Amino acid sequence: MGSRQGRVGIGQPWQPSQLLLLIPVALIVVITASDIASGPNIVLGPLLVVAPTLTAWFAGPWTTGGIGVLALAGEAVGGWHTGTLTSRNVVVEMIAIAVITSLIVFLCAVRDRHVRQMAQVRSVAEAAQQVLMWPLPSRLGPLRLACVYLAAEEEADIGGDLYAAARTGSAVRVMIGDVRGKGLPALGEAALLLGAFREAAHQHASLPDLAASLERSMTRYLADFEPEGEAGERFVTTLLVEIPDAEPLVRMTSCGHPAPLLLGPDNTVHVPRLHPGPPLGVGVTDPADHVVDVLPFGPGDTLVLYTDGVIEARDHNGVFYPFAERAAQWTDRPPEALLHHIERDLLAYTGGRLGDDAALLAIRRAHIPHPDHHLRRDTPASAGSSCGT
Repeated sequence: MGSRQGRVGIGQPWQPSQLLLLIPVALIVVITASDIASGPNIVLGPLLVVAPTLTAWFAGPWTTGGIGVLALAGEAVGGWHTGTLTSRNVVVEMIAIAVITSLIVFLCAVRDRHVRQMAQVRSVAEAAQQVLMWPLPSRLGPLRLACVYLAAEEEADIGGDLYAAARTGSAVRVMIGDVRGKGLPALGEAALLLGAFREAAHQHASLPDLAASLERSMTRYLADFEPEGEAGERFVTTLLVEIPDAEPLVRMTSCGHPAPLLLGPDNTVHVPRLHPGPPLGVGVTDPADHVVDVLPFGPGDTLVLYTDGVIEARDHNGVFYPFAERAAQWTDRPPEALLHHIERDLLAYTGGRLGDDAALLAIRRAHIPHPDHHLRRDTPASAGSSCGT
């Protein structure tokens, strides 16, 4: 093979960490040469411990240990050249370098083990996310959709917020919800509600009937799994949305959930006043307790559903995030771009840390089909944090 090929592998370039190894090696050479040149009155050998310390920043324990051995060799070369290799000072310096290098290698190994554990936790969270929150298609009927999920807990990609969407004949039904609590402990209720919605969305003619069905599912779940000390404290706020294909309107039933933003193509932002119903999980199973609110929703309009982790986010002064005011800047953007701007703005506003899980779902009506137009019946779908991003 030609000499132009890399030393790491055939045709493989050096990796950044391998190039960084030149720095501690160069330090060892420079410090050793300076120690020899400075004579016996100036001692620079102890500085060699800097090389393994620096290596631990970007390399693993084996590589760090190897650099430590080179540092010991540099100290030995300096002592041999000056004739002081067996002197007390050089021996103590070599022992000190060996001990400090051993400690650095141990800490490096502990760090790498922690990194592997965190990677495993993240992979489990990602697997749970894929199982519970199916990817949401970018189109359902005449609608364009996008979504964003921001988990409050570090190393978690899923928590107590949830959303799902399904095609039901000539309409699209959407649910967004917020389980009381946050992070991984809220996964039980979220999983239950997602599964119940995927089935019940096709079986009930009205949103109040759908809400009552979801309430019955929550009641059965809590009867079996609710801890005794938390009786009556586990519930889910939910917003149910139905968007017919051939009508320029949207129907909504709020189960204690915040009203969405309605963004118009003329840069308007409207926050509708919904009739709030009881959240799911409190035992109210009568459909009459849930009211349907009807709002105009024509071509070019965008509906932004969200959880309270968005509107309750605060800056360093404790001021709530002005969601409607900020969203007004991007009303002309398509759903994916709209949520991208909101996500970046929200994280910048809070300094990158949220106090609660936050979910956003943007729905734009692209057109209204002709009544005689036959629409293909799509398969049900539900959303996950990876969609729309």
